[in-house]
Amino acid sequence: MPQKGNTMTHYSNKVLALASLAGAMLLGLTACTTASQPPVTPSVSTKNPADYSGDITLWHFFDGSEANVIQTAVDGFRKIYPNIKVTVMPGQDDDQMRADIAAGQAADVAITYSSDQIGHLCSSGDFIDLAPYISHDNVDMGQIPSVVQSYTKYDGVQCALPMLADVTGLFYNKDLFDAAGIAGPPQTLAELAADAKALTTHNRDGSIKVLGFMPFMEYYENNPANLAVMAGAQWLTADGSASAVSSDPAWKTLLNWQKKLIKDLGGNKALSKWAAKSGDEFSDQNDFETGYVAMQIDGEWRIPYINDEAPDLNYGTAPLPASSPDKYGAGRVEGNIIGIPRGSANPDLAWQLVKYLAMDVDAQVQMGNGLMSVPTIMSAVNSPDLMTSSQYQTFLDAFCNPDSVTEPRTAAGTDYVGVMAAFMSDWESGDVANLAKGLANVDEQIDSMLGGDG
Repeated sequence: MPQKGNTMTHYSNKVLALASLAGAMLLGLTACTTASQPPVTPSVSTKNPADYSGDITLWHFFDGSEANVIQTAVDGFRKIYPNIKVTVMPGQDDDQMRADIAAGQAADVAITYSSDQIGHLCSSGDFIDLAPYISHDNVDMGQIPSVVQSYTKYDGVQCALPMLADVTGLFYNKDLFDAAGIAGPPQTLAELAADAKALTTHNRDGSIKVLGFMPFMEYYENNPANLAVMAGAQWLTADGSASAVSSDPAWKTLLNWQKKLIKDLGGNKALSKWAAKSGDEFSDQNDFETGYVAMQIDGEWRIPYINDEAPDLNYGTAPLPASSPDKYGAGRVEGNIIGIPRGSANPDLAWQLVKYLAMDVDAQVQMGNGLMSVPTIMSAVNSPDLMTSSQYQTFLDAFCNPDSVTEPRTAAGTDYVGVMAAFMSDWESGDVANLAKGLANVDEQIDSMLGGDG
């Protein structure tokens, strides 16, 4: 979840949209490497926590108050496993994690914000296959929704478990909706466009005063992955071997919808002038928090920001508008993952911590409450101890929706999203003359990236 004052966030939506393709090159160099060690087999058969003894290290990216939440969870683990000492290393970076694994200096347990790199972590063996442990301990994987499971394994290798999720939805200003005479949030792309126009107001000089909705791709969480969910657009073919961008008509529908809304709201020039006064997304000058924009795509992590920075804001949350009413209620799901890096000196002990943080109801609820993230096991999502609100419930419901999706993971990550981001930037700027030809070119670039996927 994006964190105030912390630029080293998890695999956030904003990073996803703006990521450089250099990341794809880094992962692609090692994506097809074969694991250099045989599968680890659990060597401890006892079910008595007191029989586990030794030292392990935990690496994670959280810092500040959020690191305290993780520490509290570790403290809960140590109450159950008093003879396992856990040295926690907060505020770490994924690049350093990979470097440490390559150098044989890996931590015993690692939490990463980059679930997009699951293909690399599993296929290279940088995270060991957890299947033997899952089978040995009869872990109920049915507690984890299939959409979440999809970003914890790759090519049949279950090298990670989920460690909290983020879900995207729509935030809307109730006072501005009331003033415009709009009864509730939009459920379809057509309604989103109509509401965006109705909610937009202007200054005396004709410039935009309050924008109903910003259709520019690069604005806040308006990345291609979130927009694709609204249109039901597919990234890859069913077997994951090739790009589906030019063959899926949903992409053309989305892009033409975006282009028309830009025009209806005043055009690129007017929207760019408005955006020039836009506040920083992760500050108290966030446009939604200041009332500068009436609707905004965002995740459940926005709720604590609003509680802290704009406590008097009268707002609601809703699922992302959908291309068709029957798909309304779903969202985009992604999140952090936890695993055991190759070279762990104590994999049996490490597994106990991985299992506890990922699968223990109390741990998941405690971290969900502390980090305002969505737990990734259903028993925690449904726990009466999980603190909820009407705004937060939207994201819990979307998480449980069987139509919710995430981007397909590949050995090269999900940097194909960056290819689409670059194209959409050109498209909305008017630099693309032929949409079909442009999407075909996107296909070629994505197919080139996927060429090493396997």
